[in-house]
Amino acid sequence: MATIFKRKRDAGKRNAYWWIQYFDDAGRRRTAKGYTDKRKTEAKAAKLEEHARLCRDGLIDPAQQLARDSRRTPIEAHLTAFERSLQKTSPKHVKLVMSRVRRIVGDAGMESIDDIEVDAVDEALQERLVSEEIGFRTYNHYVQAIDSFCNWMVPKRLPHNPLQGMKRLNAQEDVRHERRALLPDEFARLIESARTSGVSIQCFDGEQRARLYILSYMTGLRRKEIASLTPASFDLDGGTPTLTLQAACSKHRRKDILPLHADLASMLPKWFSGLSPDAKLFPRLERRRTWLMVKKDLERAGIAYRDSKGRVADFHAAGRHTHITELLRNGASLPEAMELARHSDVRMTMKYTHIGLEDQAKAIAKLPAGESWLHYGCTSEHADGHKGSSGGTTQPGEDTPGDDANPCREGDKAQKNAGWPCLAQPAKSGGGGNRTRVPRSLHASFYVCSQAFWFCSLGAPPDTATNELSEYFS
Repeated sequence: MATIFKRKRDAGKRNAYWWIQYFDDAGRRRTAKGYTDKRKTEAKAAKLEEHARLCRDGLIDPAQQLARDSRRTPIEAHLTAFERSLQKTSPKHVKLVMSRVRRIVGDAGMESIDDIEVDAVDEALQERLVSEEIGFRTYNHYVQAIDSFCNWMVPKRLPHNPLQGMKRLNAQEDVRHERRALLPDEFARLIESARTSGVSIQCFDGEQRARLYILSYMTGLRRKEIASLTPASFDLDGGTPTLTLQAACSKHRRKDILPLHADLASMLPKWFSGLSPDAKLFPRLERRRTWLMVKKDLERAGIAYRDSKGRVADFHAAGRHTHITELLRNGASLPEAMELARHSDVRMTMKYTHIGLEDQAKAIAKLPAGESWLHYGCTSEHADGHKGSSGGTTQPGEDTPGDDANPCREGDKAQKNAGWPCLAQPAKSGGGGNRTRVPRSLHASFYVCSQAFWFCSLGAPPDTATNELSEYFS
């Protein structure tokens, strides 16, 4: 039975609201706000109680009723609730997501959540693509933003996501801002250009810019992460100098402790001179156009800011991209580079790695090679190094007839002509056409198996390698 009441603080007040207390269809106690008029509140209480009874009796589907109520609610009310749910993330993330969602809603003329459709969203974004206001990557960001809004509404406000399965565009087909890493010589010239410039750019003099570039390159930190650093962020007294980045300043919202290069650790005490422990190393860096600093210092050093392929060397590229690329060039493993870059996916680390043709040539040159084993599969010698023998005995210095003339069987001529490596073949005996088996030593067995798998890896039909193995081990 529903009851109505006034709160204690409102007792005796004529214009205070009445409240309703009732049990819903699941038997849970609920409290709802009524009206200042007692009779209207009693009527609402009776309606709520009757609705709960119908739901318990199965005459009304609560989920469908909730969905109908949500559809009648203006879409702005849902957006406001969605924005409140994002408050646990950074203010920048909230602002970015909500601006994208509201822009799509406004462009598509959506008034309720029933208006959210794949065609409506795509048409609104296509107009921005045609006008070149956004690219493929930004298009995907917009779709991701409104898709997260729809996922948030399921199942309480929507039975399913109306944008489920909406295709994204291939961002590789429309790269608007491709970056490149600097070579070690180019980075050294960038530092020298900044130090000897004698001018101030974006409120930072030459020495400050040089320190900023060095710190970005040797730590791989992002611009806003560097902007948060103070002398208290560094620990130079322990065995391993470290840098602590607080979770509030890190992009992935986790506290990070990073090791420092010994050369950087030796420079830092001079940088800290005259600064309090809580003073910023680079004040208001997050508001500075760091790309402009790098561009002017590169041009002064005679290095193109944008190369012939359209790739730019902005602050993020000169620092973080160069940092990750040089880690791998100088022997760091991919998992180590991923951890130092604080990426959760190795594919993201690979996007920051710029390995050119010269790097690939150096890697190829390091492969061990030897004439004695590169052509081992097409010689007439067995795994033990001795020539195959026929059924009879062979005197020293004599050749076994037929063995050296054709080390591969006649049936394998097509494979040999096609360039496939032939497996070690047993020699034919002198009489009856019976084969003399290759000695079943450990080395010979391993050799034949490895040749078979190599055969398949080069694209040969699996049946060919299977036949070779079955003949040898039969």
